[in-house]
Amino acid sequence: MMAFTGAVDALVTANLLSNSEHFSFTFYGENSESVKSDLNIDVAVTGSLKSIIPKQLDVLLVCGGLRTKLEVQPRLQSILQQAARLPCRIGGVWNGSYILAQAGIMHGYECTIHPENYALMSEVFPDVKVSKKPYVIDRERFSSAGATSTLGLMLSLIGQLSGEDLMRSVEGILNVDSVLGESADGSMTMLPSNPTFPESLKTILSLMETHIDEPLSAVQLADVVNLSRRQMERLFMKYMDTSPARYYLELRLTRAHQLLRQSNASVVNVSVACGFASATHFSHSFKDYYGMSPSEARKRRDKF
Repeated sequence: MMAFTGAVDALVTANLLSNSEHFSFTFYGENSESVKSDLNIDVAVTGSLKSIIPKQLDVLLVCGGLRTKLEVQPRLQSILQQAARLPCRIGGVWNGSYILAQAGIMHGYECTIHPENYALMSEVFPDVKVSKKPYVIDRERFSSAGATSTLGLMLSLIGQLSGEDLMRSVEGILNVDSVLGESADGSMTMLPSNPTFPESLKTILSLMETHIDEPLSAVQLADVVNLSRRQMERLFMKYMDTSPARYYLELRLTRAHQLLRQSNASVVNVSVACGFASATHFSHSFKDYYGMSPSEARKRRDKF
């Protein structure tokens, strides 16, 4: 159930953070009745499998679960095989990749599956490269092994389909346990949690977070850790895949978005609190990043 809701939540949040609907999605079951989840919760469906028209789909996702039968339904098998002949991305979450393999559409592809089913899938489908990674995207096939990894998978897909900026915005809201680290006193922090980060990078990231309202210059940040500006830029590109300036800006914009959603502070006050010299500059930067103005974001907050 958590894998299913995680996938849906990522898409809904992406739409809410966008100025237009990036993703539309529907749910299907064996018949038109609701589908009972692992938690014995009924999930409403849009229609039965026979109502699916593969050529109308961009992405087809099979959601498995702890008590899901590892047996592909004939109708679903036909749909998967049709979709595999089209420019359609096909994926499975939890043990959904087993169903894809049963349908005969995973030959030569890499995938992952819940650890409980790893040995079985490796034995039954020797032509499929079964990985122990949390999630795998191999060309037009994708899969995840559990609830948390499904969110990671969906974030990657959002990044591929709609851009890295939207992906990071969704990640900042939903992936709180892994995106937010823990400070020395146990409190939550916006710092990315990655044990491979060198101490110099961790220090710079910490300085950025604690200087949102009065941003430090690139020279100031580099001087603290005895690096040149160029060395700091290379450090960020290696570990963050972005420049220090871009990361700092996105950090401040993310904080601004949080304030717009969670407080009644004026747009001007939010811009000052996030280190922008003028409300005009803030509005332009915010719209470039989120695709909507700060005022529009404030109006949409009741949807969260």
